Amino acid sequence: MWWHYLLVFLGAFLFDIVPFPFAPAFTIMVFFQILFDLNVWAVIIIGVIGSVLGRYILLLYAPLMANKYLKASRNEDIKFLGEKMNENKWKGVLVVLAYSLLPLPTTPLFLGAGISKIKPIYIIIPFLIGKFTSDSIALHLGKFASENQQNIVDNLFSWQSVASFILGFSMLFCLFFINWRALIQTKQLLFDFKILN
Repeated sequence: MWWHYLLVFLGAFLFDIVPFPFAPAFTIMVFFQILFDLNVWAVIIIGVIGSVLGRYILLLYAPLMANKYLKASRNEDIKFLGEKMNENKWKGVLVVLAYSLLPLPTTPLFLGAGISKIKPIYIIIPFLIGKFTSDSIALHLGKFASENQQNIVDNLFSWQSVASFILGFSMLFCLFFINWRALIQTKQLLFDFKILN
């Protein structure tokens, strides 16, 4: 039975270490909780630990990926955005907390924070609180979902699922292709599509 919880940890970890919008980690947590009839609170705690560890590692390797694949000017632009967030740390912490409570993909947030080299504590702590809260709600709703499995399968490609996927990629588009320095300093919306080395 312990290996079921190991699957929860590994699933949440793998879902949140990837550098592109992927299914939310709570989906794999709910899946294993229902499949193996696991203790909900144990799944929440173990899954959130896996998820936070995955996002922490994403924070650490995001600058390496950016240096390898993005133009220096794009890196500097994203770092500038991070510097603006660092100017008021509490406001940044509240934004991360609020964002983590919403059912939005957090990949763009962690990529931007990682590339900007924002101190992980300013991202991880509010993410942990938001993630624990939102995943607790999601897993408790999982029991209800398990009783309505056919509806869930039927709605796999619902407008909400498609909208979430599109929103995640739109946010990545904004992070990488908007010239943030120009937008913040001169209030001009400029795009730069030449971001790769």
